Amino acid sequence: MYNLNMDDRILWAPWRAAFVLAKKEKGCPFCKAFNQKKDSLKNLMVHRGESCFVVLNKFPYNSGHALIVPNRHIYRLDQLKKDESNEFFYLTRLTVKVIKKTLRPQSFNLGMNLGRCSGAGIPEHLHMHIVPRWNGDTSFMMVLGKTKLVSVPLDYVYDAIREGFEKL
Repeated sequence: MYNLNMDDRILWAPWRAAFVLAKKEKGCPFCKAFNQKKDSLKNLMVHRGESCFVVLNKFPYNSGHALIVPNRHIYRLDQLKKDESNEFFYLTRLTVKVIKKTLRPQSFNLGMNLGRCSGAGIPEHLHMHIVPRWNGDTSFMMVLGKTKLVSVPLDYVYDAIREGFEKL
């Protein structure tokens, strides 16, 4: 058992409880979203490319939290073919551009968790996280109230980002 002392730091993410405690679906949620013919708020698909797609995170760290996902069910970065890799990173740049224009964040966190030990919630399907950030988006509410404020509802974010891609 690990004993905490006064010098230890703990990062709390209580809003992720919905994801952690949710009943795990069988199969890959990214493949399920990709295989649906109609893009909608139900599958959170906002853009489809030739070899990759953009989908919103169902359990976002912040409003506008998007994911870039290869169409193929692969889990390692080195499994991307050259054309997939080009589109994967092109869609990363394009999604940042769309979110900047539609939601106007001040900055972004981008990253991948490669493998379960790194924190990947879905380690079996490679994906890039794009998390918009606003000045003050982590506040006393998280620390004292154990409450995450998500200021913009998912349906509005979905419509805004999808429309942003359509205007390109």
